[in-house]
Amino acid sequence: PETKYHGLYNHGATCYLNSVLQVLFMTEEFREAVIRLTNPSKEHIDHHLRQLFEELSHRTADPYDILRALEVNNVREQQDAAEYFERILRKTSGNAAKIFHGRLSHRTECLNCQTVTDSEGPFWHLPLELEDSPGENYSVENGINMFFTPTIFNGDNQVYCEICDVKVDATRKYVITQHPDVLLLMLKRFDFSYQFMSYIKIHCKADVPHTIRIPEVDQNQTYELYAVVEHFGDLRGGHYHAKIKSKDEGGKWFVFDDSSVTFYHLPGIATPLPKKNLKNSISFIRSHSAYLLFYRRKGEN
Repeated sequence: PETKYHGLYNHGATCYLNSVLQVLFMTEEFREAVIRLTNPSKEHIDHHLRQLFEELSHRTADPYDILRALEVNNVREQQDAAEYFERILRKTSGNAAKIFHGRLSHRTECLNCQTVTDSEGPFWHLPLELEDSPGENYSVENGINMFFTPTIFNGDNQVYCEICDVKVDATRKYVITQHPDVLLLMLKRFDFSYQFMSYIKIHCKADVPHTIRIPEVDQNQTYELYAVVEHFGDLRGGHYHAKIKSKDEGGKWFVFDDSSVTFYHLPGIATPLPKKNLKNSISFIRSHSAYLLFYRRKGEN
């Protein structure tokens, strides 16, 4: 069936950029913040984004000005979608970019005197380590839990405590101190292999839950999946596209593949899977190509 959405022209191998631009366009909060901005700074690219978004609302659009603003000199060389997503946000005004902006603390606690030390900084995404285990699927839910699981330092791995003035047993864990409106998870499909002494792509299937809960003691923040950027092929080539859930068409999913936009029928390449979790039944999408996962904070507009 026809859709009111439109695609982006590919200038050679610029699918990595098109996929994340479509996610930004379909993230209504970001799109509206860019369009509302008056007198944008010349050092930002909001005016280019606004022009692109207005064009996308009516026809297939050309991201040429964005390519120039991001200083993409070789349009026939594929780049990393996650890297260029972050580049766009760093060149966007703070009012729009803050939707994806969170703060993360690396929190250390001395188990001797219970002193807590925070090392805090901003983040655009949470990286989840993948393992290519034959016959097994990677669980994003387990990956999130592992990311926030405390690490214990003891024995030869004790850490120095300034209060105790000696090396002590300690725990260290990640804590989100500022939850972003949109949480981006990056499945680390491109990683360095010491076996081959080079970067490789990990092709394992991933079980991607429609809803995730950040496992924290103080508050369990819940997020809902609305976009997936997928990568097909190997490390030095291949193709990106985006699957995005529309808020204004009854929650339908669409595939944004450069200039082509089509309705996405579930099940398809990604199959919903039921999984029992205590009293709840959580639905999953199983994907062999999911790379960037975009989750909207539940309760947010």
